[in-house]
Amino acid sequence: MEADLNIKSEAADGRGDRPKTTVILAMSVDGKIADVSRAAARFGSAQDKAHLERQVALADGVLLGAGTLRAYGTTLRVQQPALVTQRQQQGKPSQPVQIVCSRSAVISPQLPFFRQTVPRWLLTTTVGAQGWQDGDSFERILTVETAAGDIDWQAAFRQLWGFGLRQLAVLGGGTLVGSLLEANLLDECWLTVCPLLLGGASAPTPIDGPGLMAELAPRLQLLDVSTIDDEVFLHYRVRKVRKF
Repeated sequence: MEADLNIKSEAADGRGDRPKTTVILAMSVDGKIADVSRAAARFGSAQDKAHLERQVALADGVLLGAGTLRAYGTTLRVQQPALVTQRQQQGKPSQPVQIVCSRSAVISPQLPFFRQTVPRWLLTTTVGAQGWQDGDSFERILTVETAAGDIDWQAAFRQLWGFGLRQLAVLGGGTLVGSLLEANLLDECWLTVCPLLLGGASAPTPIDGPGLMAELAPRLQLLDVSTIDDEVFLHYRVRKVRKF
């Protein structure tokens, strides 16, 4: 495990060199990524899971929030032999680095995630890092924060770029996606619309948090749409992002 430079700043100015960031989520027709219990969402089909694995195989790093990790207990490994071979031919390790993002880093070390054969990093704050510094659960701990003690996403992404990560896949949850949207760090979205209705005012959506006014909302460009059985696969590029 390595403890990296602790950078504090009011805000990062400018985008600079940073990885391309793609959100990959499955949601119900009414826009929920889990039901009201916020348990692991397993309503996507086998085709959706294969699609997710293909997108993960393209990434150098995978971002997931602590809530998502707690719900699932594990992360998605690249297992299809053709995808592993593809990564090796591109000079990449067989698995992208799994980066858990959490301000508090309150995560059970007993989760099966910590027994998976994947590289694990933690992106957190000084406070969140304290409980993990003396162990080997994470190969690298990044503590990059603002003066207010929140994760400084712009600075964090510059560090990830410095570590050679050029493409990031974001697997949720909505709070993490909302933070990245607010920091102007989202480039593309893959959304699988699954044929069910979940409802519930408190059920999580692809973007949680305080929300945006319509005049500030980023506009998306539809790059591709396809259907497999009753699922719809939507691929968007973020066309216009304003600083909130």
